[in-house]
Amino acid sequence: MSVNYRSFGFQVLVGMAAGMLLGMIARSMGAGPDGDINMLASALKTTGAIFVSLLKAIVPPLVFAAIVASIANLRALDNAARLAGQTLLWFAITALIAVGIGIAIGLIVQPGAGLRGAALPIGKPDSYGGWLDFLKGLVPGNSLALSASTKLSENGATTNLSFNILQLLVVSIAVGLATLKAGEKAEPFLAFVRSMLAVVRAILGWIIRLTPIGSAALIGSAIATYGWDALARLGGFTAAVYLGLAVVLLVVYPLLLIANGLRPLPFYAKVWPAMQLGFVSRSSVGTLPVTEAVTERMGVEKGYAAFVIPLASTTKMDGCASIYPALAAIFVANFYGVPLHLIDYALIVFVSVVGSAATAGLTGAIVMLTLTLSTLGLPLEGAGLLLAIDPILDMGRTAINVTGQVLVATIVAKREGILDEAAYHGDAEAAPA
Repeated sequence: MSVNYRSFGFQVLVGMAAGMLLGMIARSMGAGPDGDINMLASALKTTGAIFVSLLKAIVPPLVFAAIVASIANLRALDNAARLAGQTLLWFAITALIAVGIGIAIGLIVQPGAGLRGAALPIGKPDSYGGWLDFLKGLVPGNSLALSASTKLSENGATTNLSFNILQLLVVSIAVGLATLKAGEKAEPFLAFVRSMLAVVRAILGWIIRLTPIGSAALIGSAIATYGWDALARLGGFTAAVYLGLAVVLLVVYPLLLIANGLRPLPFYAKVWPAMQLGFVSRSSVGTLPVTEAVTERMGVEKGYAAFVIPLASTTKMDGCASIYPALAAIFVANFYGVPLHLIDYALIVFVSVVGSAATAGLTGAIVMLTLTLSTLGLPLEGAGLLLAIDPILDMGRTAINVTGQVLVATIVAKREGILDEAAYHGDAEAAPA
């Protein structure tokens, strides 16, 4: 079989390989002359940060336009209410299966049990999650869902403005529903939103083309910063997380496809570009256009794909919100010597199925983890134990997230008779968009 050296997927793989090599070289170079990181490590870190910043900058207009347009697209679907209900149901079903696998692997492997009392680096999470915070976070403080944070340093106070993606999601859903209510009077506004979405997607397409460079920088920076030491100290937990991800990806998803009369191989051939981009970008929202494109190539009706993928990219997280919090909670409980009971495992399942919107489709799952820990009454400092390896774990988690998003769209489309099975079983296209 010939290799298409110009394909997006091949370029990403080359970038990942180059990043690993550069990361090992930067790691071997040691510290710079002033005791800080060396020039190569600094270049990798800066390049990776720029790539992530570009993705984050495009997220707010993308989420708003995509959600509003997707809700408006429901008018074109004859069974919109049923499709929405089936989508949410399958979100819950797949999340339930994923968290069950996470708990099962945690009970078998018992991550963290042998590390009690060990000297592990403990970082400080940038944000924490609690049910009151989660509920209050659903209510926008302003129409733009902007929030401000102030940090004090030796050079004075610095105030940063950022978008609360969870609140932005609520605002977008409200505006989308209002456009349906307004009917024809909202058509000029919808035309503007759809035009904005087309422009934003064009810009995001340019950013996505930088993925081979971004992937090289992000993976190289992770290796240069953490090396293999962090993986060695937390190797059992890392292996448990990736085992859980592998079981969901290679066992659960194929079985669900087969149970719904679909062959798995065409699915994986088509979803591969979204998996790759999710792995290196660590952002379900940043992967949204590619995820929607592969969903349409899957044969899913275009109007339904335009609804389900924007919604799923902010709320459907089998990796970040199901497998990982379950295993991480068991790890933290074992590390601190806190026994977990049946009610605790039931709470883990509840949080994973109901609270997954707390992850909001951005890089990292710390908010979801701290939400789980606070629900169980476990030390929130436990989240800091895993910060050193979080970038490595988040790559696999996000790849599972986007795969699960496409899976649900495909299964619901098949069950509701809006899947073009000839397109599903046809040849996959390699291009990301």
